[in-house]
Amino acid sequence: MSVTLRPRFVTKRVVAVVLTIVVAGLATWALWPDSEPRQRDYVDATACLLTDDQGITGPKARPVWTAMNAASAASLVRVQYLEVSGPQTAGNAGTYLASLANGRCGAVIAAGDAPVAAVAEAAKTFPGVRFVAVGAGTPSDNVQVVPDGDPDDLQAKIKERVEALAPGD
Repeated sequence: MSVTLRPRFVTKRVVAVVLTIVVAGLATWALWPDSEPRQRDYVDATACLLTDDQGITGPKARPVWTAMNAASAASLVRVQYLEVSGPQTAGNAGTYLASLANGRCGAVIAAGDAPVAAVAEAAKTFPGVRFVAVGAGTPSDNVQVVPDGDPDDLQAKIKERVEALAPGD
């Protein structure tokens, strides 16, 4: 005669262990402290960069984009960029510059020959928008010209311009 209770005892034991593990896992998950959210809450301000056809990796735009990102991390001002495609002329770049000026950009920064050449005309059309021409251009009421000779000076001025968009504390 064999004992049939033994397998039932083992089955009950296995079920009890599995249930204990599941309950412990659920309790741990339910009681685990919430981590801080990983998203950034940006202020209602945007700085925009218009680049030539080389984009943000081009030699004229790279230090500007780096400074804009550093300023964004510090001040929570949003930054975005747009690359001029097609002919690299002031007329073509002007259409891209106009789309940024119409698109809630508090400051439009131009880096590259064609974007910078388009700034003077766009500044007349959009007097309420601050423009920054990197490397060349003619300063006016809403146009700031930042020399591109010293990369550290360039980045400091771009960072200052972007951070100026953030509301005061």
